[in-house]
Amino acid sequence: MQHADDIYEKKAANAIEKNLQIAANVSAVVIGLFACLVALHLGKTIIAPIALAIVIGIMFGPIADRIEKSKIRPSVSAMLVVALFAGLILASFAAFAVPMSSWMDRVPRIWNQFQISLADWKGMFETVGSFQQELQKMAGGEATAMKVEVDESGPFEEAAFLAPVILGQIAIFLASFYFFVATRHDLRLLILKLCVRRKTRWHVARIFKDVEDSVSGYLISITYINLGMGITVSLLFWLIGVPSPFLWGMLAGVLNYVVYIGPAVMSVILIGVGLATHTETLAILTPAAVFLGVNFLEAQFITPTIIGRRTTMNPFFVFLSLVFWIWLWGPAGGFIAIPSLLIINVIYLHMFVAPQQRRQRARF
Repeated sequence: MQHADDIYEKKAANAIEKNLQIAANVSAVVIGLFACLVALHLGKTIIAPIALAIVIGIMFGPIADRIEKSKIRPSVSAMLVVALFAGLILASFAAFAVPMSSWMDRVPRIWNQFQISLADWKGMFETVGSFQQELQKMAGGEATAMKVEVDESGPFEEAAFLAPVILGQIAIFLASFYFFVATRHDLRLLILKLCVRRKTRWHVARIFKDVEDSVSGYLISITYINLGMGITVSLLFWLIGVPSPFLWGMLAGVLNYVVYIGPAVMSVILIGVGLATHTETLAILTPAAVFLGVNFLEAQFITPTIIGRRTTMNPFFVFLSLVFWIWLWGPAGGFIAIPSLLIINVIYLHMFVAPQQRRQRARF
């Protein structure tokens, strides 16, 4: 009987020790994830442009491969790719600059109107505050008036403060972009050499290829879609008489890279455009309504037809990825949210789905 009790106590002790070990492992994983999250947030000034450069580098990788087929060294092809990307960005800014200049002239007047409107709202809040005081006096409580403070600082002071940080991030991005494209083959070989088994090297090489194909294919396809969307919005705005239709069409195409959130921001901007150019409610809402109609057709029919054949992702995971990366890194995070989800999806398919499919085929 004593022997049986000893065996039971040993089993209970082993079970407790095993549970404690599992809890310790889970705690270590949670602490590690939290530490990574804090590191990503604190280092976003440096890490975000590097991550963005890697994503753009994957997108332009096939272009660099075509250049290198002409027996051009990777360092030169990387320089040409960076120059091509910089040229596209500068051309986009130049296209934005001409129509944007006319709207920049309206900024002081719009800012004054905004302050006047804010002052009107302040007066309303003061009225509500006085009404609140009367209610509290009637209830026998201490009167505390509602206070509304108007920030007198304008956006130009903030822009002057952020300019050095933005210039530093641009420099980090361009340098990371160049070195990633120039050394991408060496990085791949270095990682493959770390794999001891031949079968593991083959799987890792397949993951690299599928990640590049998936991310590059998605970004190139969505670029064509956004370009078509920008042209369509520009033509429709020109037909209904919206000022600077080309500007808003380009902005719609750029913001559409950030799904869900980009179109929402664009709608708010277009409502502001309507408020700046019209006084009737229908005319104010027309630009936003036209854009939302085009966005609905693009999101529900065009994009699923083109990209849906390439990859399928759960919309809920897409939304969570967007919220997470935008919260972590802002606009740069919004751009890399979908590519990062594609990379995770490719790795998941290779590590979990593909082995299971091979085992099922082996049974039959």
